[in-house]
Amino acid sequence: MNLKIIKYGDPVLREKAEPVAVVTDALRALAADMIETMHRSKGVGLAAEQVGRTEKLCVIDIPEGCENEEDEAFNAPIQMPLVLFNPEIVSQEGSQRDKEGCLSFPGVGGSITRAAQVVCQYLDENNMPQMITARGFLARAIQHELDHLNGILYVDHMSAVERLTFAPKLKRLAAANGGAR
Repeated sequence: MNLKIIKYGDPVLREKAEPVAVVTDALRALAADMIETMHRSKGVGLAAEQVGRTEKLCVIDIPEGCENEEDEAFNAPIQMPLVLFNPEIVSQEGSQRDKEGCLSFPGVGGSITRAAQVVCQYLDENNMPQMITARGFLARAIQHELDHLNGILYVDHMSAVERLTFAPKLKRLAAANGGAR
């Protein structure tokens, strides 16, 4: 089922996600719907808040060829799509700066600095604890989606100058979607 993607301005994007006590069939179905919605929208990640839900759940699917060869080889053991319940970053190192976009911010994209490598623990779809180490674009996507789960939006990481550049678009998006910023 295709879900509606919530846009900037809707207050749910600023809500903190609630941890999932147990991964149920209903939550697995939600994750599958989120993956379908993400693919349909040509995204690489989607958090529950972006579809109007507050469960601590996000999905990620990095297409082949989006990473440099070294990072792609490092991340190769991680199966896509990735479904993460209750994800937490337990360590990070280095830094990378690159352009980011977001399905909740159509037409807005800016350069964001994030950790180059992260270690993330989470529950998988079978309620089993997992831990992965990711680099490059995958590490960036994990951080982006976990920010959503904490009510942090990628524009919050932009410099003041970059935010000013997008101020008219952000103002229009916010006004069209509930007015919250």
